[in-house]
Amino acid sequence: MLSASAKLERDVMTYPIQWIPREWNWVDNFQKVWMENVPFSLFYWNSFKLAVVSTIATLLFSSMAAFAFSKLRAPGKGVMFGLMMSFMIIPEQATLVPRFIMIKWLGLYNSHEGLMLMLAFSMYFTFLMRQFMMGVHNDFIEVAKIDGAGYLRVYAQIMLPLCKPILATAGIIKFIWTWNDYQNPLIFLFTKELFPLPLGIQFFRQEYSNNVSLMMMAAVSAIIPLLIVFVVLQKQVINGITVGGVKG
Repeated sequence: MLSASAKLERDVMTYPIQWIPREWNWVDNFQKVWMENVPFSLFYWNSFKLAVVSTIATLLFSSMAAFAFSKLRAPGKGVMFGLMMSFMIIPEQATLVPRFIMIKWLGLYNSHEGLMLMLAFSMYFTFLMRQFMMGVHNDFIEVAKIDGAGYLRVYAQIMLPLCKPILATAGIIKFIWTWNDYQNPLIFLFTKELFPLPLGIQFFRQEYSNNVSLMMMAAVSAIIPLLIVFVVLQKQVINGITVGGVKG
């Protein structure tokens, strides 16, 4: 993909393959992808907006739910958690019709707000964070309560700093899932100006179906943010993989 994105179109299909192009055409391919007929930069911005907002919302809401399920006492908490987990066996495709009806009823069809609303919470990440928080010693919370901290302060100043590894891991996965999501935008968006990259590349393919080098340049451009997110957050995952304990 990297090699083909930097080649002239006539050199893409040469055999044997030339891993290093004899004639570099990277700049010209880049300009055609980003600055000509297809609004690639708009697709890029749409994907970035959806991925960032959905990731932040998921980390916030799922971590709050995980904190409640793992550390707070409430009647019926176990039943509620089991019920929520049972919903994970339902395929996402089975909920497309009711979600479509609901989003249409709310007046959010063909809008980024509708997609963000559906992607703002995740049972899967709530489960992962809850399991991680179960391993955090309760003495941290008890000491904070003795100092007069309420539940919100315990969550924000005690639990979240201790949960950086799972937050970073969930953030990476959620960002990648949202960035690569094709199904939801396909169903809930129909205006070209609102398309994220997966739909944008499909639209790009219709315009340049015979130009492999441009298709490869578009694909390279699409994966760059995923690499950046992983490189930036992997340190948190590796260095914070263990949580400090309390000495008896």
